[in-house]
Amino acid sequence: MTQTTLTLDEYMPYRLAVASNAVSTLIATAYENLYGLRIPEWRLIMILREDGPSTQQALVKRAGMDKVTISRAAQALAKRRLITRAPHEHDGRSHHLILTAEGERLFADVAPAAIEYEKVMLAEFSLDEVLQFKKLLRRVEEAALKAQGNR
Repeated sequence: MTQTTLTLDEYMPYRLAVASNAVSTLIATAYENLYGLRIPEWRLIMILREDGPSTQQALVKRAGMDKVTISRAAQALAKRRLITRAPHEHDGRSHHLILTAEGERLFADVAPAAIEYEKVMLAEFSLDEVLQFKKLLRRVEEAALKAQGNR
């Protein structure tokens, strides 16, 4: 199902970027207004909540964000005492970022809103469509990473 001519509105990377921007704008506005969080900060909280203590290098890979974005988000979260830093046991130049009790409380406040936003965005889809959509998104991501030589 490959296009033979390039039409912007039918070009998958464009559609994906536009959809991503629309979702990110919706979420970013809500999280900023309600919780004072930017998307990278919320993403770090989520990852640390799921994965536990992580290095900034591991967070770059897991979050799909660049080092500068991760660093700025980590600094903002540390300033608010939502995360803390601990020395890395094997690498003196690195450290682990750890979600604090205050970070856990913020997660508990934000998570229900995050789930609700996802429900609103997917409300017009059947369960099978949602599962297929998420599966296809993962496949697109894997194909892009493979094309970059990252996998």
